[in-house]
Amino acid sequence: MHARARHILVQTEEACLDLKQKIADGGDFAALAASHSQCPSGRRGGDLGEFGRGQMVPEFDKACFEGPVGEVQGPIQTQFGYHLVEVTSRA
Repeated sequence: MHARARHILVQTEEACLDLKQKIADGGDFAALAASHSQCPSGRRGGDLGEFGRGQMVPEFDKACFEGPVGEVQGPIQTQFGYHLVEVTSRA
């Protein structure tokens, strides 16, 4: 099984919740990732590409392989910070 996802990584839960609200209010995920994400993937709108189960840290992996497709999930806390995750496809 593979998933394709994009994410936004920030250092605080509050920042993560603020960005999630902006997306819910119609903000563009990719634009917000480009301007706020602390992950290099932010330059690609948060796109992480395609990956297999077990390639990401456990909390992130669970969201990508067990959460809904096309829905912004989070905040998800990992050792890197807080993530908003949107699985764009899974097969």
